[in-house]
Amino acid sequence: MNRIKKVSCIVIFFVTVIGMISACSSDGDNSLDRIKKAGSISIATSSGYPPFCFYNNKNELVGYDMDVAKEIAKRLDVKLKLIDTEWKNIINGLNAGAYDGIVGSMSVTDERKLVVNFSTPYYHSKSFLVVRKDSPFKSRSDLTGKTIGVEEGAMFESDAKVLDEVNIKRYKTSEQALTALNKKLLDAVITDEIVANYVTNMKKLSLETLGEPLRRDKVAIALRKGDNTLLKKVNEILKAMQDDGTFRKLSAKIVENRHQ
Repeated sequence: MNRIKKVSCIVIFFVTVIGMISACSSDGDNSLDRIKKAGSISIATSSGYPPFCFYNNKNELVGYDMDVAKEIAKRLDVKLKLIDTEWKNIINGLNAGAYDGIVGSMSVTDERKLVVNFSTPYYHSKSFLVVRKDSPFKSRSDLTGKTIGVEEGAMFESDAKVLDEVNIKRYKTSEQALTALNKKLLDAVITDEIVANYVTNMKKLSLETLGEPLRRDKVAIALRKGDNTLLKKVNEILKAMQDDGTFRKLSAKIVENRHQ
């Protein structure tokens, strides 16, 4: 009889411990509940990166990334709070709790994976060298010793460092760098292919891409480490957006706006 009681007590003890562990795990990650309770999600981005994130003529923050952020907030059934911040400090702001996530065409890298959680990719990007149409440059090797413009804190700076003996000039945005290139203040710029084409078309710049892509990247949403329930829900939403054709429609808007 005592032995039966002892076994029963042991079983009850382990059931209680497992229950406590489960409860602690749930309490430890209340990220999705936090968003739902607040009734809003704050998303950081960095403007000056058309057609993904920029200000229109009404001073509204618009673009592909903004459309993705709005759709996520809509499917979460919460309001969206957009925060425009400098790219070089955007991850620090996320981890300091200044906002809930980053939707800013952020490339997935091993280094960034150490400090943030990434969603499944929502598009793929290619970085290119961009030069003036009247430039004498025909290949990457022609740019040895020349000045290359990049967006500060972006992966384009790493791309520039693998070129031979180039001088790197940093700008707050890729748009500023491309404008400087068109004014002959630089020899070349490294940026995303879509950004280069969009800015060139909209501002009527005399620029073109040079050679093959320097890099191909997966682009994803960044969330804080530990915000696993929010990450799971965001991934579910991204899959649904892919399955129901939402991403295709948002991509078509880029083409439409480019030709307006």
